[in-house]
Parts: sequence; C-alpha cells; structure tokens
Amino acid sequence: MQLGAKERQMKVKQTRNAISPRMKRIRRELDKVPKKAYTYFKSITPIDTGNARRNTKFKKGDTIHADYKYAVPLNEGHSRQAKQGMTNPTIKYVISLVRRIIKGR
Repeated sequence: MQLGAKERQMKVKQTRNAISPRMKRIRRELDKVPKKAYTYFKSITPIDTGNARRNTKFKKGDTIHADYKYAVPLNEGHSRQAKQGMTNPTIKYVISLVRRIIKGR
C-alpha cells in the first residue's frame, strides 16, 4: 500500500524551545570576551615603572591598544616577566574562554 501526500504529512507541535535560551546565554557571555581579554592582557603585561600597564587601553569595543614605544619588544618576549609576550597567552586565554562558554561551564 502506498501512502498519498496527505498521509505522509506529520504535524509537529513545539512545546518548548530549549535552544534559544542557551543561545542567548552564549551570546551574552561572548559579548564579554573582548573586555575579559583586555583585562587578562593587561594583567600579564610586565611591570617595571607601570608605564606599559598604564598605557594599555581598550578601544573601539574590541581593540587592545598598547601605546608605548617599547610595546613590540615587550610583546616579543624581551622581558623576564613575560617571556611569551602578552598576545599569544591572551589568544590562548580567549580560546579557552570561548570553549568554556560554548560548553556551558
């Protein structure tokens, strides 16, 4: 016996949307990532006189701006306090943070 188009149709009634609340939570948490990255970057910036941390700013919603003449050498690891610089550890931190957010932890 072959079913006609009418018999093959199935009605589905949605009683609960479990995805939307989770997506909203993920979006809210992801919106916080740039500021958290800035805070982390600044926290691992070496301190000698405090100039580097004082002149590291958060700009345009998602840009970390290191406004001091020795920013590049410092970020390349020319400091005993930050041998890996600040960018690479911050990238690793952001990746870890995003994974935790998506997994819901």
